[in-house]
Amino acid sequence: MSRVARITEIIAGSPVGFDDAIKVGFDRARKTLRGITGIRVLEQRVKVADDKMAEYRVRMEIIFVLEN
Repeated sequence: MSRVARITEIIAGSPVGFDDAIKVGFDRARKTLRGITGIRVLEQRVKVADDKMAEYRVRMEIIFVLEN
């Protein structure tokens, strides 16, 4: 059986940490996308406000199989 996959890129953030930002992004993506087969984290950044780390952000690819 042949399969074709697609990749979409999203950015997610969390005040808790990078792991939580990944979970936030994945939870949101699965509300819209079906057939998710993987995630690749491309970048991690931290927003700084008032000399404090305010938000952890991740840029990631969501890989999913296209339906027939």
